[in-house]
Amino acid sequence: MGLFSRKKEGGLMDVIRCDEENYLVWKWRPNGEALNSTKKENAIRYGSTLHVKDGEMCVFVYKQKDGVLQDFIMGPYEDTIKTANFPVLTSIVGAAFGGASPFPAEVYFFNLQGNNQIKFAVPYFDVADPRFLDFTVPVAVRGQITFNLTDVKQFIKLNRLTDFSLDQFCKQIGDDVKKFVKGFVTNCPSEQGISVLQIERKIIEISDMIQARLAPHFSDDFGVNLKRLDISAIEIDKESSDYAEFVHVTKDQQRKQAELVGIQAEEAGRRMRIDTDIYEKQGHLGAEQQFIQAHAINQQTEVLKVAAESMGKMPSGMGGGGDGFNPAGMMMGMAMGGAMAGQMTGMMNQMSNQIQNPMGQMSQPNMPPQPNAMGQPMQAPQAPPPPTVQYNISVNGQTFGPYTFQQMQQMAQSGQLTANSYVWKQGMANWDMAGNVAELATLFGAVPPPPPVMP
Repeated sequence: MGLFSRKKEGGLMDVIRCDEENYLVWKWRPNGEALNSTKKENAIRYGSTLHVKDGEMCVFVYKQKDGVLQDFIMGPYEDTIKTANFPVLTSIVGAAFGGASPFPAEVYFFNLQGNNQIKFAVPYFDVADPRFLDFTVPVAVRGQITFNLTDVKQFIKLNRLTDFSLDQFCKQIGDDVKKFVKGFVTNCPSEQGISVLQIERKIIEISDMIQARLAPHFSDDFGVNLKRLDISAIEIDKESSDYAEFVHVTKDQQRKQAELVGIQAEEAGRRMRIDTDIYEKQGHLGAEQQFIQAHAINQQTEVLKVAAESMGKMPSGMGGGGDGFNPAGMMMGMAMGGAMAGQMTGMMNQMSNQIQNPMGQMSQPNMPPQPNAMGQPMQAPQAPPPPTVQYNISVNGQTFGPYTFQQMQQMAQSGQLTANSYVWKQGMANWDMAGNVAELATLFGAVPPPPPVMP
């Protein structure tokens, strides 16, 4: 049978091809046949020529009693229609036709190479900021989507091909996109933590998030692939009264936050100054105490000196006048001298222990009293006082001290030492709060609370 043999109904053999420029799905019909005009629309002559371009797919749909069967021909392809190339057609036509009778089939061409674009615009709708849910701002969105066809079998399952219209299909997709975009942007501030006033600057991020959520919906509901969703603008109606009120509330909130930060900074500075003053006072306290002790020794030395001089001026003789030898005065003066020496030695030892042993170390044991020049035992020097317990204080990671119990008591009364201050002395394994140390806990029973901070 030749390529151009005539049909029994008349006419030449069909050349099946698609010459459309912009299409997604196109149904082939014989020349001159209108949509659903005659039954001959779907009568395909066995042996007709089929042309499928690169990037196209041609599908023959056979409606049989046992269901719908399909042959898929991927381009590029150019050949006659025969059973060797159409596996499903083999079981339909068979040898009974012999090429003399047409077989019923619908022929569709699918564009797998072209991209389809749909522009969309969502008019103004209200969007609320998560910080101020009672105030909304009018927002509008514009953009476009790009989709293509990749899975023909899935597309055929989801769409009616006989009267398929690309315009109607795009309108259906566009309406669905606008609804989805509006819902996403409305919830974007609360779900993504984006301020309404900053939403215009997040176009790229919002576009990517919407595309990620919308792509599975395109495949499952429309059978097409969403290649790209681009939002070109997110506009806020800055002329509306709602926008002006929202800006006013936002600025007032920012002002209050700035004032709070300033108050906190001022309070931190005041506390730092108080801590610095405490450090300085603690540093001067030890020097002042040593100075006071040295001054007391000097005063006692002067008193003993005056007493010795007075004893030396006593009249001579045994109870009478004259300038003779006064043995009683001499003995008394020597005894007074020994007492003065002992007392001064005791005071010097005490001062030396306090200066050289600040941590309360034990002094050397006292020596037995030595005889004086007359063979009589001299008055033993005063023993130094028992070592006092001294504490170190930790303030902001720095160690100060040591301080005696009396110094700790003074600092507790002035508020420089609190029950939460960390202290340590020899014998303690670790630092601990002063309120937990039994010896110091009594210092905080009657300490008044610190004065309130004035605003």
